[in-house]
This record gives sequence, structure tokens and C-alpha cells, in this order.
Amino acid sequence: MPAVEPGHPDLRLMNTVLRQFAISAGLFVSVLAVGCRSREAQVAAMPDWLTKRGQLETRMASLSPAYHDFRFTDRSDSSGITFTYRIVDDAGRNYKAVHYDHGGGVCAADVDGDGRPDLFFVNQLGNSELWRNLGGGRFENATDAAGLRTDDIIGVTCSFGDIDNDGRPDLFLTTVRYGNRLYHNEGGGKFKDITASAGVGYVGHSSGALFFDYDGDGLLDLLVANIGRYTTEEKGAGGYYVGLPDAFHGHIYPERSEASLLYHNLGGGRFKDVTAEAGFRDVSWSGDATMIDVNGDSRPDVYLLNMQGSDHLWINDGGRRFRDATAEYFPRTPWGAMGVKVFDYDGDGWLDLYVTDMHSDMFAEVAADNWNGETSKSNPAFMPDMVFPKGKDGFVFGNALYANRGAAAAKGAPRYEEVSDRAGVETYWPWGPSVDDLNADGWDDIVVTAGMSFPYRYGTNSVLLNEANSHFLQAEFTLGVEPRAGGVTEQAWFTLDCAAKGKDAGTKNCEVCAKPNAAALGCRRDASGQLVMWASKSSRSAVILDIDGDGDLDIVTNEFNARPLVLVSDLAQRGRQHSLSVRLHGTRSNREGLGAEVTLVLADQRKVVKAVDGKSGYLSQSDLPLFFGLGTADHADRLLVRWPSGKTQTVQGPLAAGKTIEVTEP
Repeated sequence: MPAVEPGHPDLRLMNTVLRQFAISAGLFVSVLAVGCRSREAQVAAMPDWLTKRGQLETRMASLSPAYHDFRFTDRSDSSGITFTYRIVDDAGRNYKAVHYDHGGGVCAADVDGDGRPDLFFVNQLGNSELWRNLGGGRFENATDAAGLRTDDIIGVTCSFGDIDNDGRPDLFLTTVRYGNRLYHNEGGGKFKDITASAGVGYVGHSSGALFFDYDGDGLLDLLVANIGRYTTEEKGAGGYYVGLPDAFHGHIYPERSEASLLYHNLGGGRFKDVTAEAGFRDVSWSGDATMIDVNGDSRPDVYLLNMQGSDHLWINDGGRRFRDATAEYFPRTPWGAMGVKVFDYDGDGWLDLYVTDMHSDMFAEVAADNWNGETSKSNPAFMPDMVFPKGKDGFVFGNALYANRGAAAAKGAPRYEEVSDRAGVETYWPWGPSVDDLNADGWDDIVVTAGMSFPYRYGTNSVLLNEANSHFLQAEFTLGVEPRAGGVTEQAWFTLDCAAKGKDAGTKNCEVCAKPNAAALGCRRDASGQLVMWASKSSRSAVILDIDGDGDLDIVTNEFNARPLVLVSDLAQRGRQHSLSVRLHGTRSNREGLGAEVTLVLADQRKVVKAVDGKSGYLSQSDLPLFFGLGTADHADRLLVRWPSGKTQTVQGPLAAGKTIEVTEP
């Protein structure tokens, strides 16, 4: 990289970012005095602002119609899962504003056909891991037995999809410059690397991956979202490529772009890059994408996120080509989009779109006790003009919830209305939304993973309970998702050697440790006198599923630089579990039915609509049955399926609660 001259816009932006880091570090939670205490003794008591926020949520819940008399409990230890997400130095010791701090995904699928969902955790350093579900909420590490060892490939995304319709979910992984990987499920929980023969081993700065059948031939195609070049040729510890010093605003340099890739499934485990011939030319700095049928033609369109600029809607034109139709449907999109989910939030039978925006929250400090600030849109006045090469107009600076107005929309008017503030779904430092019916009342709820870790203060994960009135209740404290077990909000991040000739001498970290308020900034000594930098905990991705087979929905996260959270619900034990699951088996359509729309007609004739899209959170695609809550009813009336092939099917009831309905396409 050439030297950056004083006054250069790159340097001005970096100074802005570093100032913000310093402000955020100063807001670190209160810590105990240092002295000669052990590391454990140096962990602070739960911050007072968390306690007060929990009290406020309790009062709000008492006035809400949403059922909330159940709890999640952290069962990470008893689950047997010992996976730990390990970060590269650019996300820790040598922290810089580079995309390594975005973390990795967690995916679920029944990989061995025993009827229980297994878990796959993506890692940055070290090995990504497959954990086999033993039943009763217990898991065992099956990575090596499955043939999935992937040491130090700097992983990002996992996506499960049945590429050859043999009834077994295959696995696709993306990496940062170590080549993307495709593993075929051979049966019995064994996988085989078929990347080379499949032709999907692109080497670059890849992120999210989406399996979907864009041409309706019954075979799953693949979209890979690429971010853009944000690394140098230098390698750091563990073999990762060191990030560019100005990576955060690399999107303003067209030469650094990496177009996202569209692969057509040719059959026989082979794919063809059809990005150019399909007209799918998108050079957004994209982290993820989802399928969505915006025009009701039964062909999956693509909503592609842009983490630093406008999102893009690509309309599927007859299963052959795509065209950018963003302005027709979404004239204003979030500026810093991270996660996306399609679901019917208001129960009107039309599928809506929820987009989380994290990057808009990165420029202005919001105090930990300022809940109103966290649930309000960001102010673009705090954002440097240089990161907006086309100006700041036309953006939503925060989360967006697009309500699908369907046939009720006036002729020529936008089909989608942005209602996030009205619905109460603005959150702080969000990554990805996971959506499902946590309380089984027939209305889908939202889990949003959040937080930035080093060097920022602690940020809470959000649980938004659907109040069935086009509004959501903030309920992470009410349901026990927050605070974390023991009220812990921080952890040891890395050790430092700041002695005169130590390896860290003269670094900014050692400068922090030399300050009188070093402990408040996260630098403390352990019992042996070694300097340890502490940082706040944070989550990245989450999947909602029933891990213990009791019928209710649990939550599993992939944490940043830490072990997962395994949050187990007690809804079933409280006698409130009335639900059923639906598993599709395509014949003319792809085997999983990805792209189908399923409508459950409840006993009172209310309709619950769900999309079969596999999206389960940030950087993740899972193969799970659809879950439908029935409220207090013990059955549903009937089930309607609109298959990706365009065919419709009705399954007549009554459909009893507690069952899994297997639907095969005729």
C-alpha cells in the first residue's frame, strides 16, 4: 500500500473511526479493582444499566398481549458442545476496521438421517465443526468422522442444501481467500469434498451463500455473495490475509469490487458460472442474500444485501435472466445491511421483508443506558461524507421492515411500505435476524444477534415477540436471553507483553495499558502479573430449532471469539406447546421444496403463511422443517402448499398438534 499523506481522506476517515473506538472503549462496563486478583475475580458484576433495562422490559411485558410466561436457560455446558470460535488478530490484538469482525455462521440439518437436527459451526481460525445430536439436548463432535476437517481456512458461511435430490443435505462453505468448499453428503453422516469437480471453488472475499432453484428445473442452484477486496498479500498468525488499513471504506474504490456469483446446477454434482449470461452483475459489498418472490410469479427473485450502500432486488425473468428492479419495489434501502428474513409479520397473508443494518450504528456513540437511542435510527450527520460517493439520500439508516401491501397497493405505488419504527423492530448493532414462533401462538417472532466486542461496550441480543397487532415487544430480558448466565458481559480477549523489549511494546494496546484508567479501558493484570486485554461478549449468527425434541423452539448462536450459547426453552414444560411441523418432499420441485410457500389454516380459519427459504440467521442457511404454533388449539384445519413448480396442493385436516406433517409433491 502506498503511504497515506496527511490530510488524505483515507486518513481523515481512519481518525474518525479510531476516535469512535476510543469513545466506545471509554464506555466499557465498570470493573473491579485490579491488584492481584485472579482473572475470574476481575470479571465485573452485571452493569447497573442491564438491571434497569430488565426491570423496564418486565413492566412493558405486563401490559403486552404477547404470551411471555416462559424462559430460556443457557444449557451450553450440559449440551456437550465445546466448539469455540477463534478470531484472527485483525479482529483482536491488531484490531482494525476490517470485515473479519463480522464472524461466521451456524447451520442446522439432519445430516445422518436419524430424525434429529445436527449443528455445524463455522470458524475463522482452527477447525469448523459438525456436532451430532444425540437426543435430549446432548451433542458429540462428529467433524472428523464426517470428513469435514477444515483447519485454518478462515471460514465465513455455512449453507445446507440437497444439490442432487437424494434426500441428504449437502454442505457449502465460504472462506476468505482459501477457496469456497462443497461437500456432498454420502449418507450415514459422511461427507466428500467435491469442490473441484463441482466447479464452485472461487477464491476471494466471499461471504453469504444461498441455495435456490432459479430456473425451476428441480435442481438447487447457488448464489455466492462476495464482499470485495479488503486484504493485503501479507499473512498473519494462522495464515489469514492481513486486512487493508482502509478496508472499511473499500467500497469507494471500484477496482476492489468482487461481483457476486450465480452458479447453475447442471446435475451430477456439477455447476456452471452463469453470472454474466444471466445478467446478474452485482458488485455490491455484499454479505448475504435471500430469495423472495416479489411479483407472485412463483419464480424466486433475489434480494442482495449491501453492507455499505444500496441493497439490490434482482427480478427473475422467466428463469433465464435477472434484472435489477430495486427502484420499482425498494426505492430506499438500509445503508449498512447485514441480515435479512422473509416472513409474514402482520398476518395478512403477504410475505414481508425484514433487513437489519449494523454499519449505520458504527459512527455515533450511544450510551449504554440510552435505550431510546438504541431503538432509534442513526443520524447520518455523524457519518463521513466520503463513504457516500453518491450522497446520503435514498437510504434508511437502520433496520427496515417492508410490509407487503399486495393487491391492496394502489396502481403504480410501491408494493412495499417501510414500517420498522411503527412496528418497534429497530435494534442496536444488529447482525442477523432469525425468525420463528417462539411462544407457539401462531405469530412469528424475531431474534436479532448483536454486539461488536473489542473495543466496544457490551450490546444486547434482542428478542422481539409478535404482539399480533403489527407491533413487537422487546423481550430478551423477560425471556431470559439477557442477561447472559451470571450477568457476565465481558471476557479475556488476548494477552500482552508490554515490557521494554516485549513483542507488543510501543503498540496502541500497550499505550492503553499505561493509562491511569487502564482497567476501565479493559487492560488488567491477572494473578501472575501478565497484562490481559478484556472485551465485551457478542453474538453473530443464530438458528432457531428444537434441539431436545420436546416440541418447543430453542436458540443456538455462534459467538464471536467464544463458545456458542445454547438457550433451551421451557415452553413445553409449562403446558403451552401446541404446534405442528411441516416437512416438504419435492418431486418435480427440488427435494427440500426451497422456494415453496406454505399456508396453515388454523381451527378458527386464520391463515399462517411461511416461506421455505432455509434462512436461519446471519451467514446461515439450514435444512429444517417449518414450525407452526397453534396457540391454544389442539389441531389445524388444513394445509396449503404452493410448490416452486407453480403447482398447488391441499392437505385436509384435522391436523393434530404435536405431529410432523410430511407433504410429498404430487
